[in-house]
Amino acid sequence: MKLSRRFWSILLAFGTTILVATPSASAQQLEGQVLGANAPIANATVTLWAASADAPVQLSQTKSGTDGSFALDAPAPSGDSNLYLVVTGGEPTANNGSGSNPAIALIAAVGPTPPAKVTINEMTTIASVWTHAQFLDGTAIRGHALGLKIAAGNVPNFVDLATGAWGDAIQDPLNSTQTQTMANFATLANLLSACVTRAATDACDKIFAATTPPSGTVPTDTLAAALSVARNAAYQPEKLFALLDAFYPVPEGKTLRQTPYLPYLSFAPTAWVLPLKFTGGGLSAPGKIMFDGEGNAWTGVNFIVGSQASDDLWDGNLSKFAPNGDPLSPITTGFQGGGIEGPGFGTAVDADGRAWVTSTGSKTISLFDNDGKPLSPSEGYNFGGQLGIMQGIIVAPNGDVWAVDFEKDQVVHLPKGDASKGTFFCRSTDGKPNKDSPCKLNGAFHLAIDRQDRIWITNAVGETVTRFPAGDPTKVEVLHTGGHSGKGMAIDSQGNAWIANTMGSGLDLAVKAKLLELKLTGQMGQFHRVVFDYLNDNSSLGSISMLRPDGTPAPGSPFHGGGSWGSWGVVIDGNDQVWSSNFAGQSITHLCGVRTETCPPGMKTGEPISPPNGYVGGGMQLLTDIAIDPAGNVWVADNWQRPQSCFTPYASEANSTLCGGNGLTVFYGMAKPVRSPQIGPARGYD
Repeated sequence: MKLSRRFWSILLAFGTTILVATPSASAQQLEGQVLGANAPIANATVTLWAASADAPVQLSQTKSGTDGSFALDAPAPSGDSNLYLVVTGGEPTANNGSGSNPAIALIAAVGPTPPAKVTINEMTTIASVWTHAQFLDGTAIRGHALGLKIAAGNVPNFVDLATGAWGDAIQDPLNSTQTQTMANFATLANLLSACVTRAATDACDKIFAATTPPSGTVPTDTLAAALSVARNAAYQPEKLFALLDAFYPVPEGKTLRQTPYLPYLSFAPTAWVLPLKFTGGGLSAPGKIMFDGEGNAWTGVNFIVGSQASDDLWDGNLSKFAPNGDPLSPITTGFQGGGIEGPGFGTAVDADGRAWVTSTGSKTISLFDNDGKPLSPSEGYNFGGQLGIMQGIIVAPNGDVWAVDFEKDQVVHLPKGDASKGTFFCRSTDGKPNKDSPCKLNGAFHLAIDRQDRIWITNAVGETVTRFPAGDPTKVEVLHTGGHSGKGMAIDSQGNAWIANTMGSGLDLAVKAKLLELKLTGQMGQFHRVVFDYLNDNSSLGSISMLRPDGTPAPGSPFHGGGSWGSWGVVIDGNDQVWSSNFAGQSITHLCGVRTETCPPGMKTGEPISPPNGYVGGGMQLLTDIAIDPAGNVWVADNWQRPQSCFTPYASEANSTLCGGNGLTVFYGMAKPVRSPQIGPARGYD
């Protein structure tokens, strides 16, 4: 039979769809629905993609029906690929008669396994964009395998992919009524919906104008608008919020806006961030956070869950969390044994995935395998009782382990991690607390190693850091930071050292003398109380110093802004941008780093990217550490919950268990990803 020319022209016009949708033997049928404002989007193009380190591969494509439903062939992705669906165009039935809307672009990242059913809407778009913010380029997702796995694994924390409704974590008791994340999320979904459904004839134009980033590139669809907001969370957030009233005014005689999603914000946020908080796994007052090669978070915790803990009694263990926030350590006790008792700011992960932890209570160093089994002896590595209150610990690129003793101002060196060959440096002749350390240490708190194989150590009492070559610790340099009470420290890719100065500059001499006295007598609890009281009485005190490789301060250092108040932890992301956790401010500071080309246009090194009071939310409490995972998620340690409960006699029976902070808070997709485990300076993936 001879086929007509018209038949072939029709076939060619739809040929791409027909070919990619051809069923394969290994494929399963993926069914779903496309919704806008909880109503079907008809005749939308639905495309299934496989994301990997290479350009995404189109697997299948179809059109949604009049009820928004679709069905397409879903081959199992190969290798480490992850699946995602993109919707473009279509006719929103929530606004019948408005016709096809080319500005519609929605997404749902579903992970490595095709689900039986998926709903694609504004909610799945917000969840997928924020978790994949570091991997999206237009409608394409591309990135390293671990980062994509982590990003896709966190989407269900926000949204149920089958229904397009709320996910489990965002509406659990820790996140729903305790934070503004649900309202931030639903407000964003409502504003996207206004463009999707054309709530006003100029809705999309107004949304795109309000989401234009500092570069000036105006978005042209809803996916681009969402990504612009995710990547520039603190840039003019009030402009987008103002459109809530424009598109959803409160009806006369009513109190609630008629929005597709609830709850919505009552006033403009300082940044469009979507933090979630996680707990369990024996976590109470987490200290330092480190990631293993699978992206799992490890943290030593100050206290045992449920104990009437105080800052004078540190008795906690070790906790481990999956990249999606699920606890992997025992629910109440965490991982025990190996001499661990009350870790502080000392947790490190080596190339074999083993966790090294220092303790303040038992004054030891402990070692655990990747499953949480203690490898150190029951009393830990304590060298016959020669250790004092231990704090920072790191693993060097050559496998050596270095740790600092806050109380005795000494440095412990374990060659290749072998405790039997452990040696001490910088110690006094009698091994007792002293104010004249050979290395000029004064409350040694944390340490770092640079690419010149030099060890840098912060001092919690004073305005200096100590530096020496790892191969010759006798060659000591004392460098002035310009800020007092150095805690966390990180080295960027150019060899600059960034130091978090908890108590800023110009510390009162009487307070400094008191801190020295408490350090010398090993009274860690009272030491922290003096720090807290002083910060509480001096709002916004704190700063971040930058020392160049030659040891001199960078111009403008120390930097203060973007929420710095009681700066405690500091990390560098894959773009060399700087992130700090703020103990007193209960916030995150984000500064432009040395590679200013990665910062918003016109910014200089040390200038804040975060809002004046920092990034807030997620139930954050008084923070110690901050860390960046391989997907670009920023984790912070909620260390103190109710300071009054940390000190007798202020802790009544009713609140006597509320000293320790109760979670890890995660801000999604905000930083350039960092390789894990981090050994030495941070390394990106580019």
